[in-house]
Amino acid sequence: MKRFNKLFLTVIFASAFFVSCSSDDDETQAPRGNYDGGIFVVNEGNNGTPNGTISYLSDDLKVENDVFKLVNNKTSGDTPQSIGFNGDLAYIVTNASNKIELVNRYTFKSIATITTGLINPRFIAFANGKGYVTNWGDPASSSDDYVAVLDLSSNTITSTIPVVEGPEQIIENDGKLYVAHKGGWNQGNSLTIINAATNTVATNFVVGDVPSVLEKDNGTLYILCAGKPSYADVETAGKIVKLNLSSNTISSTINFSEKTHPGFLDIESSKLYYTIGNEVYTTAVSSTSLPTASTFKASKINIPYGFAVKNNQIYFSDAVNYSDAGNIYIYSLTGTLSNTLSVGINPNGFYFND
Repeated sequence: MKRFNKLFLTVIFASAFFVSCSSDDDETQAPRGNYDGGIFVVNEGNNGTPNGTISYLSDDLKVENDVFKLVNNKTSGDTPQSIGFNGDLAYIVTNASNKIELVNRYTFKSIATITTGLINPRFIAFANGKGYVTNWGDPASSSDDYVAVLDLSSNTITSTIPVVEGPEQIIENDGKLYVAHKGGWNQGNSLTIINAATNTVATNFVVGDVPSVLEKDNGTLYILCAGKPSYADVETAGKIVKLNLSSNTISSTINFSEKTHPGFLDIESSKLYYTIGNEVYTTAVSSTSLPTASTFKASKINIPYGFAVKNNQIYFSDAVNYSDAGNIYIYSLTGTLSNTLSVGINPNGFYFND
């Protein structure tokens, strides 16, 4: 009996020690900074003035505007375009200022400013230990566009990869970079694939007029083509192109009806969510045709400027009138509006810091 009591006490002590250690371990999992989690919103500001900003939306839906200036006591520049995450770092690509602001993604403290080798930079992706930045070059020239190769250790542009006009969104998969050529000031229609091991163009081919959005899911790259607008030489309808990432060949194309121009596309839980104006449509990623009716109309939206779907919520940003503070609208997947929040001028995109 005494032996049992001793064993029992030993087990109790060990359990208490384990719980204590576990509790201590839990307590060490402190936030990595004031901006751990949540969402960053890129606000372009007014082109030609350095009033672009970054807003932060916390997990409990509190907005903090102009966080870059708040933390670093300087502006983020003229027309911030996008944010790319790599490890603990965030790269703020600032279009009209021809620079990238490098910060810690959790504290937003400035680490470096990259200003050499960038001309109208747009988006960034990462592969093979390097950053790849799409650049329009001189918008008046159709032959000087390129992808800049960024050395992540020295934070310098070490080389450039010439590409056709208007490189826009860029996405990485299995050591390759996929670049959509929206067209810059014109209208493009192609996709470039770059081999990150050699920093050379493997191929470029037509996918559809004005490829605006790239999203990958389960071995397929989904390319949303907006189609040529009414003011182009010949107006064309949009399409959704599916590219097999194993073979890098187009597996199928879904065409929109005449003069229909989709704006945004995102993927959540094997469903495509896309927009036409301020209406949201939903269909399975495996669909071979498009729905005839929208899921809902975001009637609050004046000028749809940004869109994302995450954790069963739909995020819309509204440019309002291109000169005043914009708004964020958060909807359920079926269109119930839950929150309206004010951010900066011309909010163009959502970047989830998870």
